[in-house]
Formats: sequence, C-alpha cells, structure tokens
Amino acid sequence: MSDNTTTNKSEWPLWEVFIRSKAGLDHKHAGSLHAADYEMAIENARDVYTRRMEGVSIWVVESNNIHASDPGQSASMYDPAGDKIYRHPTFYNLPDEVKYM
Repeated sequence: MSDNTTTNKSEWPLWEVFIRSKAGLDHKHAGSLHAADYEMAIENARDVYTRRMEGVSIWVVESNNIHASDPGQSASMYDPAGDKIYRHPTFYNLPDEVKYM
C-alpha cells in the first residue's frame, strides 16, 4: 500500500450512521465512521454496527451536512409552543377504540 492511499484514507469524510432495528420504527444514531463515499459508508456501517443482524435499514449522512440548534437557546426555541394547548395530545379526547396513541 502506498503512502498516497493512507493519506487519502485519512482525508475521507466522517459519516453519521443511523440504524433501524427489527423491533423499532425509527432510525437511531449508532455511531460514526470514515468512508470515501456513501456506498462504502453503508457497507462499513453494516459490518460495524449490525454484526448480529439487528438492523433492517441503514442511513448514512455526511457529518458536515448535519446542522443542529443550539442547546443554550432551547428556551427561546421551545417556549412559544407552551401556550398552544391544542398541540398537546392531552387536549384531545380519543375514543376507546384508538389504542397506543
């Protein structure tokens, strides 16, 4: 293996891996890995994070494409919803036939 391959490997982008388990309905963050492209990221994620066949779906997202809110500003972001009681599920009366809601 040449030094050029090693250099390229160290410059591979970081990918965030999300796995949907057999029992789950949503994808959960499983970890991160470096890969040259999304196909390699999915293959590596399968090998690293689903060794016991616990996944049915894998998402990979290049880390630099994830943007998050600032936890320090959570009050200003979430407080406006507090005065809108219709957004809370306890506001509605559900019939007995509706379960698990």
